[in-house]
Amino acid sequence: MHHLFGLVLGQKDLSRAGDLFSLDDAEIEGSLSEALEQIKIISSSPDYQTNDNDQAVVEICITRITTAIRETASIEKHGKALVALWESCLEHNLKPSGKDEDTPHAKIASDIMSCILQNYNQPPIMALAVPVAVKFLQRGNKELCRNMSSYLSLAAITKADLLADHTDAIVKSVLQGLHLLRFTARIGEKDAAAELEKVKIDSIWSECKLSVN
Repeated sequence: MHHLFGLVLGQKDLSRAGDLFSLDDAEIEGSLSEALEQIKIISSSPDYQTNDNDQAVVEICITRITTAIRETASIEKHGKALVALWESCLEHNLKPSGKDEDTPHAKIASDIMSCILQNYNQPPIMALAVPVAVKFLQRGNKELCRNMSSYLSLAAITKADLLADHTDAIVKSVLQGLHLLRFTARIGEKDAAAELEKVKIDSIWSECKLSVN
């Protein structure tokens, strides 16, 4: 890992975090996956949600990392580590507080989401990302779901079969009122249309049984 990333993340040194932006993207590109793994460790600590210093360090480092990934076009190299950090957010609370403020892990998820899903036209990245993306649809954060649906609709145009395997989760989100209708019609490959209809019928039948009881 680049020595400055090691210092900032190892010591959680907020005073030096801004110095990361003085480094050339190419100089730190080789350290990005390792830095993402270290961020995952920090953000998974029991006191992360109440530690403002650690949250600020993580936020700055993620911004620097995602910028470097975009500028060096190295998403395929670092995609696995990026998705692993993104998925780790699912282990924590993502629902906004009473003040409609995102939780610390919802902020991480949001910051990483665009870096990953803007590569909707790259099947290898989407193969990693889509199974994780659909899990966020059921986690109660409407803003995340709304943004996720926009990216997934683009992915559906480019590689519909990646979404066909997740029809059940998508349709359940549609039935819950989330804004995903724009791309459900595009996952027609693998006989997804029949699967959609089956899930809709099953859901309606379940609701009817609940009403009768």
